[in-house]
This record gives sequence, C-alpha cells and structure tokens, in this order.
Amino acid sequence: MNIRERLLALGEPAYRDFSASLLPGVEHIIGVRLPALRRLAREIVRGDWQGYLREANDLYFEERMLQGMVIGYAPCSPEEFLRLTAAHLPKIDNWSLCDSFCRRLRPAEREPVWRFIDPLFRAEGEYEVRFAAVTGLNNFTDVEHLDALLGHLGSVRHEGYYARMAVAWAVSVCYAADPDRTGAWLGEGCPLPEWTYGRSLQKILESRRTTAEQRADILRLREASKLRTARR
Repeated sequence: MNIRERLLALGEPAYRDFSASLLPGVEHIIGVRLPALRRLAREIVRGDWQGYLREANDLYFEERMLQGMVIGYAPCSPEEFLRLTAAHLPKIDNWSLCDSFCRRLRPAEREPVWRFIDPLFRAEGEYEVRFAAVTGLNNFTDVEHLDALLGHLGSVRHEGYYARMAVAWAVSVCYAADPDRTGAWLGEGCPLPEWTYGRSLQKILESRRTTAEQRADILRLREASKLRTARR
C-alpha cells in the first residue's frame, strides 16, 4: 500500500467525527490518531524521507500533518530543517496542523529557528504568527530569550483568533517560567492589545502552576485594566 492507502486504512469514523468537531471548516479528515501518525512518520524517516516529502500529497488533513511530523523527525541539518519548514508553513490552515508541527528543538536548531521566527510574529498569515508564538512558548522562555520573546508577543497585531490565542497561551507560559519578569511586563504600559491582554491573564489564572499569591496579583492586574478601559 502507498502512504495514502495506509492512512485511509488507519482511519476511524468516530475519531474523524470527533476531530471534525474541533476543527470547524476543515475538510478531508480521515480520522487517524496521533500515535499512529507518529509511528508512520518514524517509519518514513528510516527510509527515503526526502523522496516522500517531494512526492507527498496534500488533500487530506492527515497527509499534511504527517509531512510536518516527518520534517520534525528527519535527521537533517538546521539549514535543511528551516528550508523544509518554510516550504511547509503555507500548507498549515488550522491550529491542529500548526501545533503538531511545533516541537522542542534540538540544541543546534535553537538559534537558527529563533532568527527564523523573528519576522513571523509580524506576518500576514494567521498560522505563521501562531507557528512563531507556539514555537516560542515551547523553546524560548529561558532567561536568555524571555524578554525578547515577550517583546515579540507584544508586537503581534494580527486579528485572527488563533493567532491571538496563541499569543495569550505563550504569555501564560512565559509567566509560569518567570512570574516576576512577566508579571512586571504585564503591568501598566503592557503593549498587548486589550483582547489579547485579557485572554493572557485568563490563561494564567487557569494554569495549575499559578499559586494563590500569583493569582491574586493577576486579579489585581485585571481589575486595573478594567478601570483603565472604563476611563477611556
């Protein structure tokens, strides 16, 4: 069987319907579970994965997700990884394809990818922005990059829901990594747009890693934001 035939054989109608309920507007879902896709991706990487990527089809949701997984597993240089990533990004049209493509980076990939995502925070494409934000929260909340990452997140002005929610998610992960620095950034003068700011605070409040004391600090920030908005 070829790759498409194998994916069709792995599909589960009930899981397809469940996935479709989480991905409104996304068509051509087979219903293949993530562990099965990962196993297939690892199998492909053990063979001619370059040939697979050259010939891969894009019709089905799982075909594009599988390509992203193969790129992530492929034993290639950071330069080739970035070339493959740049070619794959236009195929991403929903949050699930985006988030499954974002992963923990190998040490040699970190700085090249950091430079790669820099302009994506200001890109026109919703999922380019989301890719940058989710890659950031997965890899760049460390001491060296945190302030710059917050600066990038604060620069996002894309109106797409999934771009803005990714920024809010990333801010909450930054807060978990360094509550003092991120909390200070979230104070008066924070560059986040009002909607994203509110969602960021909500994500922090919902996090299990937020302590009672930190929750009280975030609630104070939320009340102060409401007062500022009311005075306008």
